[in-house]
Amino acid sequence: MMDDQVLECDVTVIGGSLGGVAAALAAVESGARVILTEATAWIGGQATSQAVAALDEHRLIELVEPTRNYALFRRKIREYYHEKYAVPVRSAAGRWLNPGGGWVSDLCFEPKVGLGVLQGMLAPHVESGLLRILTHAQPLSCEGDAGHIKSVSVWQRGRKIAIQGQFFLDATDTGDLLPLAKAPYVTGAEAQEDTDEADASLDGPHPERIQSFTFCFLVEFCPGENHVIHKPRGYEEFKTRQPYSLTLHNRAGEAVHYNFMNATDERPLPFWTYRRVFDAGQLDRSGNGRDIALINWHGNDYHWASPIDQPVEKQVSILNEAQRLSLGFLYWLQTEVRRDDGSGFGYPELRLLPEAVGTQSGLAMAPYWRESRRIRGLRRIVAEDILAAANPGKDQATFPDSVGIGWYPMDLHPAVGDDTTMFAPTLPFQIPLGALIPQGCDNLIASCKNIATTHLSNGAYRLHPVEWSIGEAAGSLAAFCMSNGLTPQQVHAAPERLHSFQAFLRRRGVSLSWPQEALNSLKQR
Repeated sequence: MMDDQVLECDVTVIGGSLGGVAAALAAVESGARVILTEATAWIGGQATSQAVAALDEHRLIELVEPTRNYALFRRKIREYYHEKYAVPVRSAAGRWLNPGGGWVSDLCFEPKVGLGVLQGMLAPHVESGLLRILTHAQPLSCEGDAGHIKSVSVWQRGRKIAIQGQFFLDATDTGDLLPLAKAPYVTGAEAQEDTDEADASLDGPHPERIQSFTFCFLVEFCPGENHVIHKPRGYEEFKTRQPYSLTLHNRAGEAVHYNFMNATDERPLPFWTYRRVFDAGQLDRSGNGRDIALINWHGNDYHWASPIDQPVEKQVSILNEAQRLSLGFLYWLQTEVRRDDGSGFGYPELRLLPEAVGTQSGLAMAPYWRESRRIRGLRRIVAEDILAAANPGKDQATFPDSVGIGWYPMDLHPAVGDDTTMFAPTLPFQIPLGALIPQGCDNLIASCKNIATTHLSNGAYRLHPVEWSIGEAAGSLAAFCMSNGLTPQQVHAAPERLHSFQAFLRRRGVSLSWPQEALNSLKQR
């Protein structure tokens, strides 16, 4: 198949995930000509096209900026709501604005707002001609070999576009460029004899054991109205097999029951406000506003199969079943969940919001991916590197080649063939450069949740701010290498070059280590 068009740039970012946006922004701000491609209509990945606009962050996020650009992203979201609804960005009591008031996150917002902010951050570079964004562009093939990529072709609206560049960044949420580039990668769960992780698989590797993914959706609460959807095909099986429930199990395995909407002394955290993204009582002083909540719960968490590395027909079948599982959970909420006041069953008042996620179905335009193909990198991060229990006496997990910071528990949802979950405390950690650089290829950089983690450690490195920091480090690395005539491997191998790159990141406002005063504050809480 001949190329319909050939484009040239310095840095090609395949995948408009949150990491991809951060990578493109970092590279273009550093002087590179950049092309950013995205398979869906929206850039922003888990914060936008996947509809998880309740940021999975940590207790220190308001004190420590992982990067200057990520802090700007958060600030601009709050400024949008401040300007539109005349609410303060910070209250007199010192509380930062949380537009949705969701209790899972300090910053919950509508996906379209996140999209608008990201587009605004990139807009000056698009207008200058240094950045080009191709949406609806699916990676199709690579030219070159496993050691060096010459070009990547994408399929966009019936035409094939070849993109030539010096560096290629895989910022897709499932590592889609890796097999095309013949880069070595792994999927699923590694064997304990391979990683020496205490919680790794005891019966050999399980490449199919990939964490669940979720088709999220947004619903609006419309008192007195009926918006019940058609019962999805397979509903009876789904509600039995999943099962659909408002009960979760805590770290001790104890059942925790949630009311749907009303808080009580026994159940102070209702399901409805878990990931609410629009708090009408806070934002709409007219009294006519309606709450909007993001539904991302174990009820629509799909872990029966993974589409990664499956034939196209199988992928389509799996994704279709996952979509019906999510719609089934909505139908159950509308018709069968027990009402808080005991008056009956179901909340027909819930209206699915296609306009909020940019699709006709009302489901997010892309699944919320928790696990990707992962490169075989120059440095692999294992669970014991970051687990708090494995590092007594330490206050952060450090790596000499740090290019960023992050913090989140090691959070694993059920995986294909394994219902085991995990939510294990970690130390505030660093992101090692070696985990972004694949073995062999000299111009490919991992820029998302496809870095060299394990099935276990990925559970802590896959969240919004960490993914952003990974992407920003990757985009900065590509620009640094281009300016200095180096490969990523050469930067990693020579201490003086590594230190020079780390200084470059610091000048860009990237935190490479956790401030001691912030760590000390944790001990006082």
